[in-house]
Amino acid sequence: MTEPAGTDAAPDVSIVIVSYNTRELTLACLESVYRETKRTSFEIVLLDNDSKDGSAAAIETRFPEIRSIRMNANLGFAKGCNVAAQVSTGRYVLLLNPDTVVLDGAIDRLVAFAASAPEARIWGGRTVFGDGTLNPTSCWHRMTVWNLFCRLTGLASLFPDNPILNTEAYGGWQRDTVRDVDIVTGCFLLIEREDWQLLGGFDERFFMYGEEADLCLRARRLGFRPQFTPDATIIHYDGASETVRTSKMLRLMAAKALLIRIHFNAARRLVALFLLAAWPATRAAGYGLAATFAPGRYHASFQTWREVFSARRSWLHGYPPT
Repeated sequence: MTEPAGTDAAPDVSIVIVSYNTRELTLACLESVYRETKRTSFEIVLLDNDSKDGSAAAIETRFPEIRSIRMNANLGFAKGCNVAAQVSTGRYVLLLNPDTVVLDGAIDRLVAFAASAPEARIWGGRTVFGDGTLNPTSCWHRMTVWNLFCRLTGLASLFPDNPILNTEAYGGWQRDTVRDVDIVTGCFLLIEREDWQLLGGFDERFFMYGEEADLCLRARRLGFRPQFTPDATIIHYDGASETVRTSKMLRLMAAKALLIRIHFNAARRLVALFLLAAWPATRAAGYGLAATFAPGRYHASFQTWREVFSARRSWLHGYPPT
């Protein structure tokens, strides 16, 4: 339930949503929040990143009680969350993507989990695709030289369920148990307001992708223990606001490069950047070979990875990729 009008009490949770050209998905997300959140008082602060599809007007018409912030330029996800969180008032800040649907009281369940595991200080839940199958991107292991090597050589792709060869994605774990994790994805991330402020929110050098990894890695150095629970589940359609594959991959690679530059020591940094730079080349080579036998199926992927490799001089420096 939302806070009753006319009271000064802060809500339990401030739900922060940053939207960009996802009108129908965002409306469905908001409807699910109201439908499924019964035990937790909340406010919603929604920042629209200069959408061109009428998102802001449609949302304000259907949900006039929401705190709506309209930007006249695309701030990106990290800065958008920072701006929205700054005007929120709840004890907790919940980052929720607009391309999500709350299932079975997921917000209530995540807040209850936080109360039961206060030592974690960052909490996340399970994500599934629209068809109900597992979307494993709700959490990640930190990047290491080893898992970059496994990506480069294809071992992580060949053995996705192997916890040793696919460490970054926690290979073989079906997201069905409570577990400490390195990184909780920003599509469904709960943190106390005081801790969000302690960390300074997101590092705004990350335009999109990588900002939650940086936040969680900084938090872990301060003694946080991010935890995951399977009891709080949402649908996450994933990437709805980023539709051009090459553009998305350039942003992902820039984010990974910046994470390496910030969080790896000097010796590991050089090796990690070399492995990261070589990864698109091996992917392009693999898809190029496959495209000779099935061009209709693999040519687009070959083109994407070839373009990403060709642009490596820009994204290897981190954001912004040219």
